[in-house]
Amino acid sequence: MDQLPIFLNVAGRPVVVLGGGAQAARRAELALRAGGHVRVFAPKAGEDFRDIRDHAHLTVLAREPAAADVAGAALVFCASGDAAADRRLQALARRAGVPVNVADAPGLCDFIMPAIVDRAPLTIAIGTGGASPVFARLLRAKLESLIPASYGRLVAFASRQREPVGKRIRDATARRRFWEWLLEGPVADRVLEGREAEATAEMERHLAAPDVTASAPSGEVYLVGAGPGDPDLLTFRALRLMQRADVVLYDRLLGDAIMNLVRRDAERIYVGKRSKEHTLSQDEITALMIRLAREGRRVLRLKGGDPFMFGRGGEEIEHLAAAGIAFQIVPGITAANGCAAYAGIPLTHRDHAQACVFVTGHGQKDQVDVDWKLLLQPRQTVVIYMGLGRLAELTREFLAHGADPALPAALIENGTRANQRVLTGTLGTIADQAAAAAIKGPAIIILGTVVTLRDKLVAPD
Repeated sequence: MDQLPIFLNVAGRPVVVLGGGAQAARRAELALRAGGHVRVFAPKAGEDFRDIRDHAHLTVLAREPAAADVAGAALVFCASGDAAADRRLQALARRAGVPVNVADAPGLCDFIMPAIVDRAPLTIAIGTGGASPVFARLLRAKLESLIPASYGRLVAFASRQREPVGKRIRDATARRRFWEWLLEGPVADRVLEGREAEATAEMERHLAAPDVTASAPSGEVYLVGAGPGDPDLLTFRALRLMQRADVVLYDRLLGDAIMNLVRRDAERIYVGKRSKEHTLSQDEITALMIRLAREGRRVLRLKGGDPFMFGRGGEEIEHLAAAGIAFQIVPGITAANGCAAYAGIPLTHRDHAQACVFVTGHGQKDQVDVDWKLLLQPRQTVVIYMGLGRLAELTREFLAHGADPALPAALIENGTRANQRVLTGTLGTIADQAAAAAIKGPAIIILGTVVTLRDKLVAPD
């Protein structure tokens, strides 16, 4: 995030606008809609001001602004089209400590005007940090078609209910869940349809129920696969549960792009594990999930890839089921599928491989214990998870059990992410290549002739 997004209260406060053209008019109009008292400095307020010219809180002054005009203002907008005049006012605003926006000059701005979807009191602001205002407007147009105008009515309805709900439900967790019920259920449907009297009656019946004030709501665990790293690969269901959770237990494979999609006020507990370095043991993680759920919290167990593909998801739900804890499972795109696809390597192909085997690079006691005969089959792809730390040992074992040193091999680091790296070589060379390239991981290894298709199938930059 390059800039801090905020919503500023300018109601009743002076806002200075320099210019009489279209850009100045748009800024003056927005400030007036937000309750500001707007002073426009221009020889003439042009035709673009016609809809707001008679507004009670708009004053037009046919002169340049002075320091006294800027002092105490909430905001200053420089939009005259005259670069020198804009810079003079920008300097006055800076000296007065007033935030200033200069049209079409992001380098001179203290803040950028976003593209706005207005469903008052619901407001959605879209910004690109000044990098591409046109893209922000295009995105706004898409949101305008997706978000009904009646959503503003729903937000206003919820605002009117805050006081009675707060008096009736004192517990914060129970209160949040009541709001989720209200905004996602039949009450919201009635408000959106314009039947607010019925919505109010339904809400009051629910609010009067004896158990609505329960301070220990039942807990639940969400076992969610976050995929290999690209947030665009998350499922809609995963996103919905990530926004509902009270606490998230997450591992080291999850980057900021994924974690930024978790509900902002959820408690975050890092439980990452790497070889010979465990923040918490698996038994401790499971016990923590159960304890938190028994406290009535909704626990998000967020895992890279898919929870049932070398993610110990099966072990965790066994314990949850035995403890009587409710849980939901959301599959994710596993690293083999995601990383191979982004690297342009099909895991199966009728000219190369009719089978694909997934294997982990270490077992329960950090030992390599695999069926080498099963892996060394013709026309088969082998995908190795968590094998980077012992890649040299693994390749030696393959060769010792009769594998061809010339068998094509690929190593994919940070697969599906912006910093993805792909090395291709052979079983005999891939370990040395990884060492020379200082591969740190996370990484996945693919063995098989499908690797040779990468040069043909990889998407162009």
